Amino acid sequence: MHKIILASQSPRRKQLLEWAEVPFKIIASDVDESFPKGLPADEVPVFIAKKKALSVQQKINDDAQIILAADTLVVLNNKIIGKPADRKQAIEILQSLSDKKHFVITGVTILQGKTEINFSDTTEVTFHALTNAQIEFYIDKHKPYDKAGAYAIQEWIGVVGIESVNGDFYNVMGLPVSKVVQQLNKFM
Repeated sequence: MHKIILASQSPRRKQLLEWAEVPFKIIASDVDESFPKGLPADEVPVFIAKKKALSVQQKINDDAQIILAADTLVVLNNKIIGKPADRKQAIEILQSLSDKKHFVITGVTILQGKTEINFSDTTEVTFHALTNAQIEFYIDKHKPYDKAGAYAIQEWIGVVGIESVNGDFYNVMGLPVSKVVQQLNKFM
């Protein structure tokens, strides 16, 4: 497989591509992650991933290069739950996810010149009822301020707090790796 460009600074996406032994280098995008009002929640991460990929494509100006971009969001009761701004908001987010089912949607764009593949993957996650002490312990120890939904499934909260996962576990980490590799193979 040829080396691709990962348009992300996410340490989790980097780790997942390393585990899959996909050769890559990182060129971070610098786009704002806004999206049109009224865009359905399941279309938002693909919209943002495409913005990221196009931003990096403009930076490198090389149509032969394959660019991979992704964006992950959490949806609870049809409402997008973003990254927490601070400790208080992180606590509120995890309290809202406690003892409930939510969806993690990752949008992916793979771009080479004018060839473009866009897709998303959705995973259903259900938390056990979490105590305030558990929530505060997790937030104070792991500081999940850069994570949609204020948590990372591979950290303590995922190990002790998640009741079930229906779908791709790695999608919840930030990249549905097996689907990405299948799509990348179309470019090789």
